[in-house]
Order: sequence, then structure tokens, then C-alpha cells
Amino acid sequence: METALENLSKEDLLKVISSRDEKIKSLSKDSSSKDEKIEYLESQLAMYKRMQFGQKRERFEGDPNQTELPFEAEPAEVEQQQEEAKQKIEYIRKRPNHKGRAKLPEHLPVIEKHIHPEGDLSEMVCIGKEITEELECEPAKFYINRYIRYKYAAKNRDGVKIGELPERVIDKGIPGAGLLAMILTNKYVDHLPLYRQKQIFARENIQIASSTIEGWTKEALIKLQPLYDQLVFDTKAKGYLQVDETPIKVLDSDKKGAAHQGYYWAYHAPLDGTVLFDYSPTRGSSAPLPILGTFKGYLQTDGYAVYEKYGKKKEITHLACWAHARREFEKALDNDRPRAEKALLMIQDLYKVERGAKEEQLSADRIKEVRLEESLPVINEMGKWIFEEIKNTLPKSQIGKAMAYAYARWDALSAYLYDGNLQIDNNLVENAIRPVALGRKNYLFAGSHEAAQRSAMIYSFFASCKKHDVNPFQWLKYALENIMSINHKNLKDLYPQNYKRIIG
Repeated sequence: METALENLSKEDLLKVISSRDEKIKSLSKDSSSKDEKIEYLESQLAMYKRMQFGQKRERFEGDPNQTELPFEAEPAEVEQQQEEAKQKIEYIRKRPNHKGRAKLPEHLPVIEKHIHPEGDLSEMVCIGKEITEELECEPAKFYINRYIRYKYAAKNRDGVKIGELPERVIDKGIPGAGLLAMILTNKYVDHLPLYRQKQIFARENIQIASSTIEGWTKEALIKLQPLYDQLVFDTKAKGYLQVDETPIKVLDSDKKGAAHQGYYWAYHAPLDGTVLFDYSPTRGSSAPLPILGTFKGYLQTDGYAVYEKYGKKKEITHLACWAHARREFEKALDNDRPRAEKALLMIQDLYKVERGAKEEQLSADRIKEVRLEESLPVINEMGKWIFEEIKNTLPKSQIGKAMAYAYARWDALSAYLYDGNLQIDNNLVENAIRPVALGRKNYLFAGSHEAAQRSAMIYSFFASCKKHDVNPFQWLKYALENIMSINHKNLKDLYPQNYKRIIG
């Protein structure tokens, strides 16, 4: 080979060398690309290892060593178990069963049960008494309201008068406002599907068809429509909204045998603690248009692209969520622990400022001052650090993704410094969405798009009940009893946040 090169002219030799250089560069580039891909895959694997995966179903299928059911224990084992149970019960009865006695609620009625010693007490004198109290309950009490309206006829035969029937939620229907409030509270607050509630009725020997209970639920929700419309109107006028979305399966689908993937869009107004849920069949940019189309003010969201689009409008100041930025760096702990920990410590300093302001119950103006004094330097330091370090990270690595997430939203992450009323993250609206996730696990889906929107309505009001520490059953019963007769100008009096003031 060396002899062959020696026979080449200088011009041909340069061509050979150039060709080899190109080949070496190409191989080096391929190697670099592979190294980058390997590091990315390794970081993904490390992240997945941090997650706890459920057991595989294969473990429970077709194992010949498993005992087949039904299975009955041997009589001797049954007898032994019963003896052990007896000893355990006797032990539990004798042992102290509490560290300290809980205080009983003072507002509950008291039923006194007087217990005297057995036997002849005629020759004895009562010298005192000992009082023991326990908290007890009875199952839901069902009863019938029977309205008996008396008729009166004028003696001069000039007409007949009859007692006026109170406003009823379902005209000519049998459920009262309390029963309807219980059904809706059980389903949407306690996540008890209607078929399970039907079983509860059956235990009390009250036989009600599933279709009837579903009809009651629908009619009760329809009655709340005017109040919900008012809430929509008021939410559009808010100057600060936090927004998030969560999926809900809907049976009304164009595909045979498949459920449609719809979405609840939640709008939380932090200043007055109101929540609005709105259903949309899509997660696209048109979904929040009914609420955000004319919105002006501060809009706080996660990094979903649809929100980014609305956040670019001149009338909107877009706030990002530091909790989401923190999660990205938490994912990077196994990829690049030193840099991930440094970022997390700086974010921790920002939250430390927020906790201090909350504990001291500072005013909005004072919160803004404290943030500018203590948080702004941290944000500036972190911004400079990310700007320098992002150049030395692989874009597809988890630490690279975390830095890119924060870098692309830096202005929005810093925007909460504008006003002391603004939140550092979107956690409040995420908390409002959690009941939907719990309910989804129990009743799984909505029967139609219309049913999903009606559910969004009651989720809105129950979320506000939770924000303002209002008993959801009591509020709903009151609202159903009054919504058809209240003056439309006073409709907002039926909002959950006004309930305690109205009833005194």
C-alpha cells in the first residue's frame, strides 16, 4: 500500500488523503450520534427504573401450582382459627384502645341511656354516676313528605282556595330536594356510582329502577343550569385564571364499540376560590375558546401547546408553573444528579419564600416586595446558570429536557413576580381536578356528551364547596329548593361561597 501511494502524483495523493479525512469525519459523526442516542436511552431507562410498575398479569394466569377454587379449610383448622379469634377479641377488649380520647362534636343530639345496677336497690342510696359517651350513627333515614292541601270555598260561592304546594325540584316526581342532593353528593363527592346507590335503596326495601334514578339525576342537574350559566359569565370576567384539563371517557362515539376521549377543562379563579368545569369532546385549541376567547388578564397553565397559543395574545400575561418545572428536574436526578440537585435547591429557595409569606399572612403588596427582594435574585442566578449549562447538555437527555423546558418558559416562570396575588404554580387548579380522577375510577365514563357537560356543572359547584369549606349536601339541598323561585338578580346568592352568609 505504501509503495502504491509513493507512485501517486502529488495531486492524486491529496485526493486520497481528502477522501480518507471525509470517511473519518463520517465515522466520527456516526459514533457521536450513537453515543448521544445511547446516553439518552440510558437516561430514559434510569428514569423508568425509578417508577414502580405493577405486577404482570402473566403471574396470575395458568399457574399449575395454584390451588383451585372453591377452597375450604380443614375442620381442625377452622376450630383453631375460631379459638385464636376468641383470644384476640378478649385481648382487644381488655387492652387500652386509644392514646387519647377524641373530642365529641358539640352540635350533635344526645340520646341518654340510664343504666342502673341489677338486683334489689331499695336498701341502697345513689351516691353518684359515671358518664361514658360514644359517637354513633344510623343509616340514611328515608321518609315520605305528604303534603295535604286544604281547600276552602267562599260562602258566597265566589271561587275556591287551596294551600299552595311548595316549589318542587321535579314537578309531579316523587324525589324531594334532600334525596336528590344525597344522590348527587354520593356520586360526585363520594364517588358512589348510581347502581351502588340503588343497592342501598334496596337494602331499605325501596325498589327504584336504574333508569328512574338516572332520570332524577339528569333533571336535578338541569335545574342548576341557570346558576351554572351565571358562573360561566362571571368566570369569563375574571382577571386571573388557572387552567388545566383532564380526560373523561364518553360512550357516545362515532366508532362502534369504542368510547370517545373527551376532556374536562377546569378554570380556577384563585382570588375568590371559584371553579368552573367545562366539557369538550376535544383537547384542541378550540376547546377553551368559549372561556378564553375574550379573556384578559393573567393566565396560569402548564406547558401544553394550546395554552401557549392563548398566552401569546396581547391581552394576556402568561404565567407558567414552577411545580411542572420542578418535576422535570426531578426526573433528571438519575441522569445528571449534580445539576438536577442544584436546580432543585434553587427552586426550593423560591418555595421557601412562598411558605414564609403564607405563614406570616402577608398582604399582596408585601408579598410582591418580599419576592422582589428574595426570589428575584434566585431566579436571575438560575436563569444565568441554565443559559450557560444548557449548551453542555444533550438535548434528548432528561437534564437537557428539563433545562429546555424552563429555558423556553423563563418569562412565564418569572411572571408571578408581577403581583403578590399571583401563585407560584398551578397546584390549586390541579387539586380541584382530583375529584374527577377519583370519580373516573369508580363510574369509568359518561353516557353521552350532554351527560358529561352536566357532570361538569356539578363538579364546578362541589369544587367551590370544598374551597370554601361548605357542606356539599346542605348547599345542594338549599340550592335545589330555591333556584326556581329566586329572583334572577339574586342568583349569585346561591353560589357555594355565599351559602354560609345566607343561612346565617
